Amino acid sequence: MGAINGKAYIERIDSLNNEIWLDGKKVEGPISSHPVFKGIIREKAALYDMQLDPRFKDKMTFRSPETGDPIGLSYMQPKSMGDLKRRREMMEHWAAQSFGMMGRSPDYLNSVLMSFASCAGFLEGKENSYPQNLVAFYKQAREKDLSFTHTFVSPQVNRSQIYVETSKEPIAAKVVDVKPDGIVIKGARLLATQGGLTDEVLVFSVGKFLFNEDEAFAFSIPSNAKGLKFICRDTFIGGSSPFNHPLSSRYEEMDSVVVFDNVLVPWDRVFYYNDGEVAEEFIKRSSFHAFAKHQVVTRQIVKTEFILGLAQLLSETIKVDGYQHIQEKVSEIIIGLETMKALLEKAENHAAIDEFGVMRPNVIPLNTASAVFPKLYPRFTEIIQIIGASGMITIPTETAFHSGIRPDLDLYLQGATRSAEERVKIFRLAWDLTMSSFGTRGMQYERYFFGDPVRIASSLYNEYPKEPYVNVVRRLLGITDEQ
Repeated sequence: MGAINGKAYIERIDSLNNEIWLDGKKVEGPISSHPVFKGIIREKAALYDMQLDPRFKDKMTFRSPETGDPIGLSYMQPKSMGDLKRRREMMEHWAAQSFGMMGRSPDYLNSVLMSFASCAGFLEGKENSYPQNLVAFYKQAREKDLSFTHTFVSPQVNRSQIYVETSKEPIAAKVVDVKPDGIVIKGARLLATQGGLTDEVLVFSVGKFLFNEDEAFAFSIPSNAKGLKFICRDTFIGGSSPFNHPLSSRYEEMDSVVVFDNVLVPWDRVFYYNDGEVAEEFIKRSSFHAFAKHQVVTRQIVKTEFILGLAQLLSETIKVDGYQHIQEKVSEIIIGLETMKALLEKAENHAAIDEFGVMRPNVIPLNTASAVFPKLYPRFTEIIQIIGASGMITIPTETAFHSGIRPDLDLYLQGATRSAEERVKIFRLAWDLTMSSFGTRGMQYERYFFGDPVRIASSLYNEYPKEPYVNVVRRLLGITDEQ
């Protein structure tokens, strides 16, 4: 089959009839027609169309090593520096299509699955581990161009350092039975972005499972598996008008709780289970962080470029771009952008073939970017708000421009360089990006994309090779490392 187009994606998702709950009601009918989901499904379909567009096909696909069909480039296991950069350029195209707003574009989880399958050799000989299943499923996903959501996080019942669940009914998803035809999972997992809008749910355990080994597993399951349901949060779509809600009407991805009600995971879908040590070490040894962050940083750069363009357009529209304090604020975005670009470039330039024969980006610059961006993004949104000032509030609707008050709007809401309608479009975009429920969700999303920023910084501290720099200081002072 190979790479699919947007029509095939929509038809496949509609045919699954996934169990999705929104506002206490089960969603009925084609999901692609539902007002809460149709925007993001349409935009995602446009990405799939792009990979088969003759203008982009060579940049978005590569030939299957098994069938020769064109398949999505994000599934490629890079073997050279050229492969790695080709992957990144493909991700830039998809990110640019959505202005960096789609945090779960297909290339993210395609890259995650590819990274896990590339390192399946680590699971060889481990108890309750099935590396052959992981490799076989990766190939199946690659050849069928499957779409994924994922869930790595347990419900936030108790976030203390040591927590042993004692409730009668499982809260965190866990193995409750082992049968001849597979393992049975009961409980819940967070936080499946686009849950119910994909072919599959990729489930991996992340963290320490010293006391909860029945929560340590990895598998993929079809989104319409019996007993699987997605409970959505409230929608952040402000309305269907692209004028009034230029981002939320298109890119509201929806987040959901995934509930497993005695879901049977067939053995050929199980990658490992009931082994806390394997779950912890596999995430560390695999190229997951390297490839997932390679995609994320690429998208975040594109998003920052969009924010820079918006900040400058805002400034020019109301002629505040000549003020030094505005220039200084816009320069903050430029500095952040160039910092992220430099870190991405270093990660690629310092890539190396790993123990599994894959060209792995250097993870240290990517970890650094992951520690930096959660601090940059809230400041970027604040800068947009400051530049816009009270103009962020005086934003009439599209309908108002088609009413009897149009002459008043044209007179009183015009910009120094733009008509009133254009000025309001620009300010509504700024508001939707930074002040709407969609915008504030976006800020929280970027702040916690890879987890608690303090833990990210702590991991960077613990993993960074500091000793060479300490030795320089010791040499100056004539201090040995003997205690």
